[in-house]
Amino acid sequence: MPEENGGAPGVPTGENHRFFNHSACEFYPCHDMPPEDLNCLFCFCPLYRLGEDCGGNFTYIDAADGTRIKDCSACTVPHRRENYDYILSRL
Repeated sequence: MPEENGGAPGVPTGENHRFFNHSACEFYPCHDMPPEDLNCLFCFCPLYRLGEDCGGNFTYIDAADGTRIKDCSACTVPHRRENYDYILSRL
């Protein structure tokens, strides 16, 4: 049965599914940005495995064994409310 506003059953019609803030997390706030804008929905970035093509602000750290480790600690792309559609488009 369609929802009252004409939407399909089970399809979100509001915006609440796009943002989640977990202020009780022991790591909160994990990024230098206004806490009220910190979206925890993509806490572990789903774009990490895209490497250099993720579109985020990252650097590489050289490990003692010579390997390069992607450091995303300064990146706020997955944590910004306005980037929800970007993240989904990349998945």
